[in-house]
Amino acid sequence: MGARVMQKEQLSIFDIFKIGVGPSSSHTLGPWRAAERFLQEVGDVNRITKVHIDLYGSLAKTGKGHGTDIAVMMGLSGADPVTFDTAMLTPTIDGIKQHKVIKLKGIREVPFDYNTDLLFLKRESLPFHPNALRLTAYFNDGTEQAETYYSIGGGFVVKDGEDGSRKSQVRVRYDISDADELLQNCMGRGLSISELVLDNEVAWRMPADTRAGIMRIWETMLDCIWRGCHATGILPGGLNVSRRAAQMNKKLLKGRTYGNKEEWIAAIQTTATTFQDVLNWVSCFALAVNEENAAFGRVVTAPTNGAAGVVPAVLMYHIVFGKGPEQDIIRFIATASEIGALFKRGATISAAMGGCQAEIGVSSAMAAGALTECLGGDAGQVLQAAEIAMEHHLGMTCDPIGGLVQIPCIERNTMGAIKAITAAQLALQSNPDAAKVSLDAVIKTMWETALDMNSKYKETADGGLAETVPLSLPEC
Repeated sequence: MGARVMQKEQLSIFDIFKIGVGPSSSHTLGPWRAAERFLQEVGDVNRITKVHIDLYGSLAKTGKGHGTDIAVMMGLSGADPVTFDTAMLTPTIDGIKQHKVIKLKGIREVPFDYNTDLLFLKRESLPFHPNALRLTAYFNDGTEQAETYYSIGGGFVVKDGEDGSRKSQVRVRYDISDADELLQNCMGRGLSISELVLDNEVAWRMPADTRAGIMRIWETMLDCIWRGCHATGILPGGLNVSRRAAQMNKKLLKGRTYGNKEEWIAAIQTTATTFQDVLNWVSCFALAVNEENAAFGRVVTAPTNGAAGVVPAVLMYHIVFGKGPEQDIIRFIATASEIGALFKRGATISAAMGGCQAEIGVSSAMAAGALTECLGGDAGQVLQAAEIAMEHHLGMTCDPIGGLVQIPCIERNTMGAIKAITAAQLALQSNPDAAKVSLDAVIKTMWETALDMNSKYKETADGGLAETVPLSLPEC
């Protein structure tokens, strides 16, 4: 792969922010959606007598730790990751394994042996992308149909033969390819970045529906923070990682009681009296989200599941401690989505392609820019904040221990959140015209760094902490 060409890929807010199930957008949500798409393309599932799944590359190497096997089976079963009761996840998968039967789309039962009909081909990779899977359906007339899909990051899926961009026939008002073009459009028309984004969203739906969708995204994020701050125990997967957010929440509240989210937020505001308290709460919010993510809970890709805690933690920080109005939620999410789209067009949001700089780095840039707009920064300062945040994540590797989205992933979300807040403060005190590094330059550098990075640091669990920390784990 050579230089990345900026594409005018038309992306909505809800392409960058998707509601789904943890622990990974590229290894869980993407394969889940690929399985759904496969059955749609096959058509009548009553013709199917058997299905087979092959996982390649990164999906094979860290698939068990990331729940790829679970995701594909759930997708074939017809479960919707947005609405499916996550409490039923384990019983559903256990039933498939025990009875050796899978119910396609919830209507067609076919034999399925987990040990032979789902293969982790760890030594095989397909050329287009490290996250590849092939699904095969066998029909009652003796024929078969096989399709190959690539999970390219953030829950995006492309079929073999497609180019990886999400082209659309929708015509948006402002066709943006890079940060400079975004800035020129904002300056020339006197718009903030969020205003430009909301204008573009009209191409997909009515403004009221966009705002309702954004609030649904925020409510899902808030619910995730709430659950994570009140759930205890050991995370699944064999690492025996203890949840910490609930313990932090209890300690920081210093005995305050509450009965719902509103009272909880009020209690946080009364107990957080020092800078150290605020830092602790930001970390607590981020930990809460990614502990939920690691436990196969419902999260929002922002822009991925592994980095799902950064944007909610920083937005929660602004709402709780900055006492930002509800309108700021709309502005924050809209601005963050456009920054995420710039990185997707110009580089990657897949750790399997670019390491953790593509996930935590991008999420930190998104949060930094969004916070800057909500704190009164102009478009230039917003983009400068995003640049500062990514500049200090360049080269970050993805090296999950045991192939699980736990160590170092969960703590990295706290780091990304704090860096985002710092980047926003620096940008607000700076003149973007005097900046030596542009956001476009840092996106280009990130992509070049991704190309140079050794594959063992790209979500394979073959290097870094995954290799140097000795653990006795089931094969992942």
